Amino acid sequence: MNAARPQPDPGQIEELARLLPVPVERDLPAGRRRLLKELMMQEIDQEVRPRKRVLRRPAFLIPALVATAALAVAVPVFVSGGNPAYAVAQNPDGTIHITINEAKNPKDLQASLRGMGLNAVVDYIPTGKKCSPQPRSQSFLSNQEAPLSVWPAPKGQEVGFTIDPRVVKDGQTAVLEFSVGESSAGVIAAGIWARVSDGSVADCELVDSTEAPLGPPTGG
Repeated sequence: MNAARPQPDPGQIEELARLLPVPVERDLPAGRRRLLKELMMQEIDQEVRPRKRVLRRPAFLIPALVATAALAVAVPVFVSGGNPAYAVAQNPDGTIHITINEAKNPKDLQASLRGMGLNAVVDYIPTGKKCSPQPRSQSFLSNQEAPLSVWPAPKGQEVGFTIDPRVVKDGQTAVLEFSVGESSAGVIAAGIWARVSDGSVADCELVDSTEAPLGPPTGG
């Protein structure tokens, strides 16, 4: 007979939540801040419980864990099924808005962006995975030099991601890593890591990882 599963200590969960890094977006609306807190508590509760070796769908990704100091912008995207796998739209100011509805075929999105004139490399990173090698380029520009990800999002485009292709010059590459997960309800959660490389970019080989899934380690 299997031993009874130990229940997580509420005090331990609260303490772990307090120690999580502060998300990059410090001025989130009250509703989104509450949603992020709920997702963090769900993830912590899941990590405290013993895991069985069974096949299951990926858990929610916590956008707050995606954020690394001045390197990533993490925004949850929640969409129902029945939509295209992704959608891209060019705004009047030249920025591009991206929504992701299914966690598959990132190279289709990559092809669409290239068709719009943006030299981009796109990869989807499932929960518990990470691109290898890291960093994927030795020539990443800082967010100050090339602010590829637009934050805060333009009005009316809070769901999804907005990037500015105008910061990518000739010979440079936009590197977009999207963290993707799926709940039992079939809801997609995604975060973005967007940087511009001034040199070659290594292909992404997904490897198991307990680190934040997007981009190089903090300070990388």
